[in-house]
Amino acid sequence: VIYCDSSSVTVLSAGKLTERKWDRNCRTCSSGVFPNERIRNIGISAHIDSGKTTLTERVLYYTGRIAEIHEVKGKDGVGATMDSMELERQRGITIQSAATYTMWKNHNINIIDTPGHVDFTIEVERALRVLDGAVLVLCAVGGVQCQTMTVNRQMKRYNVPFLTFINKLDRMGANPSRALQQMRSKLSHNAAFVNIPMGLEGNMRGIIDLIEERSMYFEGPFGQSIRYDEIPADFRAEAADRRQELVECVANADETLGEMFLEEKVPTKEDLKAAVRRATVQRLFSPVLVGTALKNKGVQPLLDAVLDYLPNPSEVKNYAILNEEDSTEKSKIEMDPTRDDSNPYVGLAFKLEAGRFGQLTYVRVYQGCLKKGEYIYNTRTGKKVRVQRLVRLHADQMEVRASRRRAEISALCLGSTVPAETLSHPRPAPTSPW
Repeated sequence: VIYCDSSSVTVLSAGKLTERKWDRNCRTCSSGVFPNERIRNIGISAHIDSGKTTLTERVLYYTGRIAEIHEVKGKDGVGATMDSMELERQRGITIQSAATYTMWKNHNINIIDTPGHVDFTIEVERALRVLDGAVLVLCAVGGVQCQTMTVNRQMKRYNVPFLTFINKLDRMGANPSRALQQMRSKLSHNAAFVNIPMGLEGNMRGIIDLIEERSMYFEGPFGQSIRYDEIPADFRAEAADRRQELVECVANADETLGEMFLEEKVPTKEDLKAAVRRATVQRLFSPVLVGTALKNKGVQPLLDAVLDYLPNPSEVKNYAILNEEDSTEKSKIEMDPTRDDSNPYVGLAFKLEAGRFGQLTYVRVYQGCLKKGEYIYNTRTGKKVRVQRLVRLHADQMEVRASRRRAEISALCLGSTVPAETLSHPRPAPTSPW
């Protein structure tokens, strides 16, 4: 299920969207909305040519959002799903950020694929402004590069927790250990592997999960089937050393695990996973995963890590500056994390795009619920506008929706909005959520 309201439910299966009747006995239908715990808003960012869009294509395929894989500059000439502009497909680079959404293990993941070229840095800035978490992609050959440092500064500016995915392990000269050391030396991150590769370049056989202490083999024509097994004998020593390194790094960032470490207690899998999550959400630790998106290895563990370690919308505090009635004084008000209609709508416009029906305004909803046909205020201009169309985006495709609630990313057809403006229900009206 990817969308539910009081009349119908939209179901995603094998890349196709179908609608069924609303069912009172269905857990999702009876509540009408997904709880915060089952939502992730993430961005995928990196230096140019690190494999962001290829990674996003695999994410959409493994989650069933698309039915087949198309490469960025494939021989079929179709191009990747998220590269919707003709120029993007010609050049093989991402020029503008693109939004989509999908489901993984009964969680709704909203994704923004951002450009890696330095000329389009503002697209990354706008996206990170409204996201709860991110995936930083590194090339196993290039490691930390100039735009990686820029993206890192932007994540720090907006306090965005993130995972790191070292991609392109199939390339000649791939060295994930060197990339990890560069994260520590150049970006000053407390980072450690949570999985390691079994072989590199053309000899990569699979991945070892250091927390679960097992090996994973990606089988099938597109790596869609995962086979779990014991850690091979020739990798056990390295896996033990890397797991101990992981425990030490997390113990330096998490008080609970730190006490266990000082008492020389061996943490369980559950203890270690919980500690990694706490430290990641607080931006005290960066889990590092490995894989090769092009060769279809390591993407599913990354999706699991997004659910396990990145925060849900209720774990991120957002505020608005509220104008008091009959007063020039302003107050800092925390946005209510409840996903219902009890609070006035507050949303932030963060991107404009020319759509088929006119100007599209990308909006992150911070509080309340917005329904089609309602009036909202632009708090900068004071103008009241009517919401004629509400859409959810999948690359260049628009899916009309009846309402949008807190923690969701959607687009409105508004004609006079600029990025960074706040949209809200009638007064009291916040002027800027941040």
